[in-house]
Amino acid sequence: MRQLLPDFIEHVDPIALYGTDERPTPADRPWVLVNMIASVDGATAVAQRSGGLGGPPDKQVFRALRELPDAILVGASTVRTEGYGPVRLEDEAVRRRRARGQSDTPRLVIISGSLKLDTTSTLFTESEVAPIIVTIASSDDHRRRELGTVADVVIAGDERVSMHAALRTLRAMGIRTLLCEGGPIVNAQLLADDLIDEWCQTISPMLVGGSSSRAAVGDEGIEPLPHLRLRRLLEQDDMLLANYVRSR
Repeated sequence: MRQLLPDFIEHVDPIALYGTDERPTPADRPWVLVNMIASVDGATAVAQRSGGLGGPPDKQVFRALRELPDAILVGASTVRTEGYGPVRLEDEAVRRRRARGQSDTPRLVIISGSLKLDTTSTLFTESEVAPIIVTIASSDDHRRRELGTVADVVIAGDERVSMHAALRTLRAMGIRTLLCEGGPIVNAQLLADDLIDEWCQTISPMLVGGSSSRAAVGDEGIEPLPHLRLRRLLEQDDMLLANYVRSR
């Protein structure tokens, strides 16, 4: 993999690059990093799954990013569609996390209003640490109790999840850096509340067409956000991997 910007370097190690980036924790919430992939024409999925867009370069950056945060945020729909299981890291990644004073693996945080999650899936039965489920006060009380046997259930909002409330709670639980892996509705909620600090965008060298969603889709009216600064652009096998941070 080679770095194109800011300075051309022929060979780089994504783990070393992303692992040394500064991510200052805001006072009342975690630093929020989003990682998404899209085709050249903007599709975020092939046959409803993002995996069809990826390749070895994307997987390298995916692994590098996954070892960094205290927790990984994902919507329940993405959990079901992508077949999420427990977060697992290689031994070297675990050692690097321990050296930084972090737990062995990031904790999974699932946003779900309906609580349509399978308590018997490996996501719950094989995770090293219980996932966190963020839901709403109006969700089914029986389902909250049932899921409470395999996860920590947090209420953040009445009729819909309040991202501000959710992130405040996560920060109080000791989560300083949060990696969001989508889907588009969760991304749109974070955008609407102006809660994104960093965005990693992989551009897959494919033209997909069809009706695939974009990276952030929601009903919220979003004001133009502060300009993003391109911190890094990598390339391998015609795939571009961009890293943007907010200009502060």
